[in-house]
Amino acid sequence: MLKQRIITGVILAPLVIAGFVLLDHLWFAVMIGFIVTLGAWEWARLAGEQTHKGRVIYALAVALLLVGLYRDAWPPHFMLAPALGWWLLATSMIIRYPNGRGLWSGSLIAQLFGLLVLLPAWYGLVWLRAQEAGLWLILALVVMVWAADIGAYFAGKTFGRRKLLPRVSPGKTIEGLLGGVLLTQVLALAAMFYLGWSAQSMLIGMLGTLVVVVFSVVGDLTESLFKREQGLKDSSNLLPGHGGIMDRIDSLTAAVPVFALGWYLFGSLLG
Repeated sequence: MLKQRIITGVILAPLVIAGFVLLDHLWFAVMIGFIVTLGAWEWARLAGEQTHKGRVIYALAVALLLVGLYRDAWPPHFMLAPALGWWLLATSMIIRYPNGRGLWSGSLIAQLFGLLVLLPAWYGLVWLRAQEAGLWLILALVVMVWAADIGAYFAGKTFGRRKLLPRVSPGKTIEGLLGGVLLTQVLALAAMFYLGWSAQSMLIGMLGTLVVVVFSVVGDLTESLFKREQGLKDSSNLLPGHGGIMDRIDSLTAAVPVFALGWYLFGSLLG
């Protein structure tokens, strides 16, 4: 398993990094759209779609919606604000689970939820890439999410005692969550000091970092909830040793639109 993880990572990581650095506009949207379309194929399974044909149709429908979003160039708040509403709803779902599951456990409703998971994440990345210093914004976001995962892992292993939401994800602890938050706050503060931000900007930046990290955890737990509903360990086996696409991007599906919305609303105040 470890060997498979290493081989897959060595092959895919340079390709993804090169795509982020070298591609922009249409081709960047196509690359992210391809990843999201594979994620849609997996989401259909998480939503309870039993047939391969049904999962392919769902993925193609998502791909067509992405094309429409790119061609119509929707204003950011049209996509990002509803995404925030969805992730607030998802927060309620994971906190209350299994209560209320009868309202959304059907395949159709869960597939509609998948659109709220996937489409704003694609839109947020494409929009961020088009901004001035877009690559740096995306790098900051990715580092933020990775640091939250790393901090949570080590804090959970070392200090973890109290379960966060055991009915959704038995392995996550409150101490792990706090460790992830602490590490990201330290890194964000160090970066803002290095960039010479004002005290007001640093306060906004640290609050924004906290919000994005918390929602990245919600994204992770939301996928865990749907996997639990379907009795699945991984979203698929597309990435040997790593599970599926959704297993790798679940945190980002929530973090991206929240980060992008924050930058859209408050980016001009920072610096």
